[in-house]
Amino acid sequence: MTAEYPPGIPDDASPVRGSIAARLNRLPIGRVHKLAVIFVGLGLFFDTYEVFLAGTLSAVLKTQFGLSPDTLKAVLASAFVGQFLGAIFFGRLADRLGRRQAFVLNLAIYSVFSLIGGLAPNATVLVIARFIAGLGLGAELALADAYLSDLLPPKFRGRYLAWAYTTAFLGIPAAGFLARWLVPLKPLGVSGWRWMFFIGALGALLVWVLRRALPESPRWLESVGRTEEADRIVTSWEDDARRSGADLPPPQQDEVTVSQDRLPVRVLFSRRFARRTFMQWTINGLEVFGYYGFGSLAPLVLLSKGYSVVSSLTFLAFTYIGYPVGSALSLPIIERLERKVLIAAGAAGMAITGLLFGYAPSAFWIVLWGFLFTVISNIFSNAFHVYLGEIYPTAVRATAAGAAYSISRLVTALLPYILIPVLDHWGGSAVFTVVAIALGLLIIDVLALGPRTTGLAVEAADQPDAEPLEPRPSQAAG
Repeated sequence: MTAEYPPGIPDDASPVRGSIAARLNRLPIGRVHKLAVIFVGLGLFFDTYEVFLAGTLSAVLKTQFGLSPDTLKAVLASAFVGQFLGAIFFGRLADRLGRRQAFVLNLAIYSVFSLIGGLAPNATVLVIARFIAGLGLGAELALADAYLSDLLPPKFRGRYLAWAYTTAFLGIPAAGFLARWLVPLKPLGVSGWRWMFFIGALGALLVWVLRRALPESPRWLESVGRTEEADRIVTSWEDDARRSGADLPPPQQDEVTVSQDRLPVRVLFSRRFARRTFMQWTINGLEVFGYYGFGSLAPLVLLSKGYSVVSSLTFLAFTYIGYPVGSALSLPIIERLERKVLIAAGAAGMAITGLLFGYAPSAFWIVLWGFLFTVISNIFSNAFHVYLGEIYPTAVRATAAGAAYSISRLVTALLPYILIPVLDHWGGSAVFTVVAIALGLLIIDVLALGPRTTGLAVEAADQPDAEPLEPRPSQAAG
């Protein structure tokens, strides 16, 4: 009797061998997974560094170039407009040409134009350079989520994605403390703020070199029919696992990557996925009020309270320590709590601590509530990034993530035009009231519309109303 195989498994596959996706899901964490997490995390480091760079330097750039209110808004918004377009373009490119190709190209563009931004003689050149740098960096989050979700086994996906983002969020205090140290100086006769851009360009170049050593995603290769390449990669990882003493269980026969030609972009708006697409786009539009609103406008809020530029940068440098701390604190809980519940709880914590920061009467309370805000925001952020990478099929995962992230970048670009007038007319407390309202709407959205995903293989998580997989013997033992 001839065996029948699910769609996506080559005809010469055996029931024991299974699909590429099923073989990846049963692997233990190995050297390739750890290197991927490190190299992806380092790239994300410069994404967070860049996102918070203009906000951290906003007061300095306003003085340096004599920026009018409208020009300041353009400087703050330019990189995010670029990221809006880059997230859409590179997200789709990653599903068409491969995760690795898109990874290499996007960092090269960012590195070159971050350098040009540091050399900018005027605000116009700075805006253009930051816009094009944003094009390159726009898909960094989408590519990272898609690539690591492709590679990591379901038992470890949340924890190791959180490790990548813990590395990433070191970029935020790095931007804060570097600004505090460099802004008053002129190393080699060059203004300190320019060195901030040079550091971003050089660091991204080094990560670009490292990422060229990463393999293509076997899941993506399987989804586009390049099963022989995928098989060679996964076989080598299986051999490495066995040499290290791992006992690999048989692959699950229902874990199959759907081929790409069956999933055009319009699938995001199909009856099957329209609800979660609406849910994710809404989250991305609202979370930036809290997450990026704090990073971009907190310096201006402190200036409005009467603090000097140097004092504001000092306060923010200490509050920014909370970003990697919060990311690290997410590690022991991200696989224990349902993802959407953790997202809602994090948003509630951000709303409360943000209001307390806005009303803080002294330096001590500013640093305390700012630190707690950043801690909670990165517990929220890690759950959010893992969630976005696991609710769509491999064939459109990067496209879906890129489209969702483009919404966040577009709204972030609009934030200065929304929140700066609120700040100017009603003060810092009103800014964080608006932030709290946005986060309240986010909580309703994710709890009402979000699917459950924790503990699911990505092949199961992209199915509506999927149930958790029964733990395999190797997982139960862990």
